[in-house]
Amino acid sequence: MAVEITFQHASNAIVEYVPGRRRLRKAGLMTWRDYDTEFATLFTPAMVYRWQRPTREGGQWTGRTAGLTRGEPSHIPNPLKVVPLVELPNRGRLHGKPRSEIASVLPLQDSVNTLWAHLLTASDGLALPARAVLGMDRPVREIVDPETGEVVGEEDLPLGKFRSDRLLWLEKQGASIAEFSAADLQNYLSVIEVAVQHIAAQTRTPPSYLAGKLVNVSPDGVAASEAGLVAKVTERQRHFGSALREVMRLEALAQGEAGRAESLALGSVVWRDPQFRSDAQYSDALVKLKSIGVPDEALWERIPGVTPDEIERWKQMRTDAAGAILGGNMTDLFGPKPDRGEDDDQADDAEGAEEAA
Repeated sequence: MAVEITFQHASNAIVEYVPGRRRLRKAGLMTWRDYDTEFATLFTPAMVYRWQRPTREGGQWTGRTAGLTRGEPSHIPNPLKVVPLVELPNRGRLHGKPRSEIASVLPLQDSVNTLWAHLLTASDGLALPARAVLGMDRPVREIVDPETGEVVGEEDLPLGKFRSDRLLWLEKQGASIAEFSAADLQNYLSVIEVAVQHIAAQTRTPPSYLAGKLVNVSPDGVAASEAGLVAKVTERQRHFGSALREVMRLEALAQGEAGRAESLALGSVVWRDPQFRSDAQYSDALVKLKSIGVPDEALWERIPGVTPDEIERWKQMRTDAAGAILGGNMTDLFGPKPDRGEDDDQADDAEGAEEAA
């Protein structure tokens, strides 16, 4: 039987625990919306309840029928006898709810967004120099009576035409052009840069991840700058490890493998190295570990991207190679002996005759 493991957003799922038992799940609820219908699934150790309702006003919850075969009941017994919904809490605490990773930096990010909006608004009208005409009346045009041809008044000319044509005649004596300098928008950028540095410090984001911050820095310097982020990731691995172990235990129970489920409950999660290293660095570290007697299997597990299936295949290849050596079958290791031509045979005979002489 194929078992499907999915991840749900925290806004669509919730887990309730037995009072006084922080790890014993009492119930789990999962909700979602598909077009004009809302769905909800309630998990308890005994039953799985499935409901649906239309999103229109006044819609009532009823037993689910969408997506089920004809005659399939909407509420079914729970075959696992446990709640199959596992919470992955971020920075769980003894008192209070888990803390969001971005809760502490949201005010700073809002400030950055506000300053950026002000900068764009200012750049729209103040980023370029502004010019003013001094000592001259506003341009006007005469209003002529179409019947008599007499001038009956005047009206201001729209300035949009002068602005688009970038042309203006100054006919009045003493008229001149003045200019207002463009606004300095660097003040906005300086404050935004400081706010970004505070965000990076609180989230332990390395300076190398920010464009233009590090140039021609040694690998040791980059590794030192990433130490805070690596420590943060390692801490999160401890928080998520127990929950992921429970997920895999439920997968084993769904497969009907009670023994494997019991072993997984006592196991530990193996994480990949959170720090990025080059292949040369990994190779050098593995060679040094090999020199102090670490077994090959343990070294293979430390290679990034290597799967357990590949390790088993390497073990089999090593066993086959050892069997070929013990059996004297060197062809399986190095291939068949290459054919030798007549010239090579004659050269060997001549060399043997010289040695005999």
